[in-house]
Amino acid sequence: MATTPVLDVQNLKTHFFTRTGVVKAVDGVSFSLMPGETLGIVGESGSGKSMTALSLMRLVPQPAGRIVEGKILFEGEDLVEKTQAEMQAIRGRDICMILQDPMTSLNPVFSIGNQLVETVRQGKSQAGSGLKDRAIELLQKVKIASPETRMNAYPHQMSGGMRQRVVGAIAIAGAPKVLIADEATTSLDATIQYQYLTLLKELQAETGMAIIFITHDFGIVAKMCDRVAVMYAGRVAENSDVRELFNNPAHPYTEALMRSVPNVDEEVDYLYSIEGQPPALDNLPPGCTFAPRCPYVFDRCNEAFPDLFHVGEGHSATCWKLAGK
Repeated sequence: MATTPVLDVQNLKTHFFTRTGVVKAVDGVSFSLMPGETLGIVGESGSGKSMTALSLMRLVPQPAGRIVEGKILFEGEDLVEKTQAEMQAIRGRDICMILQDPMTSLNPVFSIGNQLVETVRQGKSQAGSGLKDRAIELLQKVKIASPETRMNAYPHQMSGGMRQRVVGAIAIAGAPKVLIADEATTSLDATIQYQYLTLLKELQAETGMAIIFITHDFGIVAKMCDRVAVMYAGRVAENSDVRELFNNPAHPYTEALMRSVPNVDEEVDYLYSIEGQPPALDNLPPGCTFAPRCPYVFDRCNEAFPDLFHVGEGHSATCWKLAGK
């Protein structure tokens, strides 16, 4: 079993410099990812999940945004120090990303076959029929029926689930070592979602790739992930083994997120929601950023941001109520 992380993120900070101030979209994020492991990143909209993913790919929107601090160690090499030309060679080959809406990833004026063949061509020295055969093989891998016929189809002629499978085929074309799935199942219905998640797990078992799964859905986290990072206001509030997180959430924000998930076995008069709104990332409150919404808040919470406390093996959280444990 591998003991060295394929990806090691250390104190990553991605800020946007605007007329109204500095937006700290990612503000000191750290985590590691082992080969063959799945890490879930959860949190409310605006917590920094997607911007963390774009930072890993070095696709932060410019000129306003940039990585201002930290390291992204991929197999020991710091991606922050790479040139754009070097990153172009890494993206699509070693690290790939699946976006929420497949139509933003597929070109509407080219057939599925053209787009797959072009992807294969970039990573292979073979030519001609070899490229087409590989493209058909990729469609077979993601369980698209009649792949030879589908090669001639255009994105608008396919269902949302089929388009997402095509994007998956493009992503695995270069046999990546890390796959980032950013809300990749949000637009799919429950049945197609289950099939797609099962497919990703099968591909992971076959290739040994590591997966970062960004989602709002704790059901997906429970099914897909080995570990979980809970993000709030650009930082990791809690990091844990998935089973430990569900059984023993240590951060009040994690508790609140879990309470927000409806339980179909319980009759309730109203659905729980977290009071208040996440803070503006260009005007963060002093102290703990969750303090204005936290039911356990006390004086220290408003004075300084909490240290990282170790709750157990592989389980840590940033909360002052853990200081005495």
